[in-house]
Amino acid sequence: MPTKSVDLPHLRSVVVAAHAGAGKTTLCERLLFDAGAITRLGRVDDGSTSLDYEPEEQKRRQSLSLAVTSLDHEGTRIQLVDTPGYADFAAEVVEGFAAADAAVLLMDASGNVEAGLESTVSLARRTGRPALFFVNKCDRENANPGSTIDKLRAAFGQKIAPLHVAIGSGESFTGFVDVIHRKAYQLQGGKEVEVPVPAGLAGEIAARRDQLIEAASEADDDVMAKYLEGEEITDPELAACVKKAVRAGMVAPVLVGSASKDIGVRALTDAIVRYLPSPADLGEILLTDPKSGKETRIVPDTAGPLVARVFKTTADPFVGRLTYIRVLSGTLQGQAHAWNSTRAEDERLGQLLLLHGKDQETVGQLHAGEIGAVAKLTVTGTGDTLTSSRENSYALPPLEFPVPTLQVAIEPQTKADLDKMGSALQRMLEEEPSARVIRSETGEQVLVAMGDAHIAVLGERLKRKFGAAIVTAIPKVPYKETIRGKTQSHGRYKKQTGGHGMFGDVWLEIEPNPGGGVVFAEHVVGGTVPKNFFPGVEKGVRETAAEGVLAGYPLSDFKATLYDGSFHAVDSNELSFKLAARLALKSGVLECKPALMEPIMTVEIRIPEAYMGDVNRDLNGRRGHVLGMDTKDGYQVITAQVPQAELFTYATELRSLTAGRGTFTATLDHYQDVPSHIAEKVIEEHRKAHENEEH
Repeated sequence: MPTKSVDLPHLRSVVVAAHAGAGKTTLCERLLFDAGAITRLGRVDDGSTSLDYEPEEQKRRQSLSLAVTSLDHEGTRIQLVDTPGYADFAAEVVEGFAAADAAVLLMDASGNVEAGLESTVSLARRTGRPALFFVNKCDRENANPGSTIDKLRAAFGQKIAPLHVAIGSGESFTGFVDVIHRKAYQLQGGKEVEVPVPAGLAGEIAARRDQLIEAASEADDDVMAKYLEGEEITDPELAACVKKAVRAGMVAPVLVGSASKDIGVRALTDAIVRYLPSPADLGEILLTDPKSGKETRIVPDTAGPLVARVFKTTADPFVGRLTYIRVLSGTLQGQAHAWNSTRAEDERLGQLLLLHGKDQETVGQLHAGEIGAVAKLTVTGTGDTLTSSRENSYALPPLEFPVPTLQVAIEPQTKADLDKMGSALQRMLEEEPSARVIRSETGEQVLVAMGDAHIAVLGERLKRKFGAAIVTAIPKVPYKETIRGKTQSHGRYKKQTGGHGMFGDVWLEIEPNPGGGVVFAEHVVGGTVPKNFFPGVEKGVRETAAEGVLAGYPLSDFKATLYDGSFHAVDSNELSFKLAARLALKSGVLECKPALMEPIMTVEIRIPEAYMGDVNRDLNGRRGHVLGMDTKDGYQVITAQVPQAELFTYATELRSLTAGRGTFTATLDHYQDVPSHIAEKVIEEHRKAHENEEH
């Protein structure tokens, strides 16, 4: 395992990202093994990799959290950040990009460009991360490396340029040709060796080299001039031009290989070192004073001012909070203080750690460019910036995480879980920037997450790490009850129990009060109801409204006026009049054309145009009403109004409809009457539940 610090030019920090199943973890494992950073080659299928070490990952045979490790290659340190490919864990990918200077993006040679790869390419472009593509699994059945390169170029543009031409495909895939140096490498006896370039590939190599020159030449005027004039461009000229173009984000070269067969992996390691930027190549870093908005820029420098990005937080029941840090400038000292400029608070640092997958190594300091961790910070969270002192209060821009949209109601499984659930949820949310826990209007605790798999994993972690087991259900719709008519209603409560009895008698006028909530008034003439009983009547009205009359949902937007009644000099009291008011309101509401209302959400749905028909048909089936359509950043944006009752599982279903490419946001717009057939069903369910409670 690498331990000794290296200077900035000999450091690379790379996030490895792709759609699920492209082989990211297998590739990272092979990179580590080939470099001698690990001595045993783990396998995802048997849960033995050094990077997928959480029990939930081993159970599912897929990455669910990012993992950090590093290797040394010919004097250069490569820090790898392996990320999940499943959309439910997209927040981990955002964190991975925050930790890295460049990206290696994978694609399965037997598949198509999928949603996970599209989102990572978009993230790389948005964050300005230079990238390489690695077409993996070229040895799989139906693999077609050449076609895959063409698919990448069709999806992401002509700046995606081939660096390799595959030798064979599927079972016959044995190696590749480097189109810059026009040298071939083939797997023989378990090792890659240089071999003569296959004659049958000459035409493809020439065509792919032209594509690479055309894409990269914009980075160098001399190469561009020679290319336009038809002059020969030498291998060293092209290599230097590609390097310049990649680091400027103008070109993303494509390599081919098979991580499982160890073909092309060493070439990828060489390409990371040769073409991707070191921290010294990045130029200035923009920081902003959170209070004044004043901006400043710094250049990465070990001897410069301290600026460190917190890109991930984990909560461990034994170690406590573990904070992942990337130092961008200066040197972070262990057992010292740092200033959290995001929160304007001092933070005491303990021991600093280097991360090697599941293993950790204690170090005294972290230098510019390095990734590490520190345990048990008290105020610092994901996205925060650490600096040297209060005077250096500039902060990096906040991280932008995907917004969770799938909601489930959660309850503790047992009484013992209830006692632990509050603190367990709080600690879990520290490490989950794309999860929320809210209290709904129905009183339920609702967990909002990215999808079904995210919900399942969070439930497993709550139980394993914090000992709080939960059960989930579809949340209740926060219906409301109201009235459309006006009436006068009588309520009398009389009870005789031997000594003092109870007596209350009220007349209420009940009428609609659109948008005004619950209003109580009194207009009693002649003292038929003494003033000291008015509070009891109001309590009866408001408590009954809160409980509902039709279906157990809050009754709102009405006015109840006490205008008459009677009392008994001995038996009347406030409680008697409260109970009488309850009776009057319940009977009166049923005479006032009662209605059940449901929340209507304004929904903004972002999808590729190809899915417009399917999504619109689905919206119709959800009682949705399309308000408009627009085009933004190459996507179609549908604005619609949809009942909330139809949206609780929409995150999962939209993903299924759009092959993972659709996203949406929803905000409450208004309440409107529930269609009669649905209202009848809701009311009947409430009646049956009420009867069961009584029995």
